[in-house]
Amino acid sequence: MTTHSPAPHGSQPWLHQKGEVIQEYGTVKQFPVGLSYETRMYSCQRLNRVLADTQILHGLYKKHHWLMRGATFYQLHLVLDRHAGEQLEIVDALAERVQSLGGVAVGDSRHVAELTSIPRPPDGVEEVPAMLSRLLAAHETILIDAHDAAARAAGSGDDGTNDLLVSQVIRTGERQAWFLAEHLVDTPLVRA
Repeated sequence: MTTHSPAPHGSQPWLHQKGEVIQEYGTVKQFPVGLSYETRMYSCQRLNRVLADTQILHGLYKKHHWLMRGATFYQLHLVLDRHAGEQLEIVDALAERVQSLGGVAVGDSRHVAELTSIPRPPDGVEEVPAMLSRLLAAHETILIDAHDAAARAAGSGDDGTNDLLVSQVIRTGERQAWFLAEHLVDTPLVRA
């Protein structure tokens, strides 16, 4: 019986490769986008904060979507899933903006957990009004930061970052917060 070792080329994947870090997190490389190094560095820092919080918000939406209970289960199950999908689109837009400014987008969930300012929820299932209130609080955290970051980006001439924060993060967040808040109207808290 003859054994053959795989050829160094062909269809055999080169598995278990290691590589050098070619750009550290927290740095920006030069890109010809018409913005100063300082402006791009500041925008990347602010965008990564919003990105980390938005990734956590997406995770909260999915968690609460899965754990929804009660008479409004179906309606909220669908709304929360739709909102999660919209937040995932924002995550991608924020990460791509950081990259287009020459930065490094935060992408690892363990790094996100270090950067986020949104409190960790309990591991178990909360009552529905508490879950909705937790989502509203996360939205407000992001919206406060996004309003400030958008104004500062506009002041430094970073129109692209301002536009992204206003047109996607803020407008979507405000609309989603409205939808959630309206579900808390006349929602009695029933104790057994």
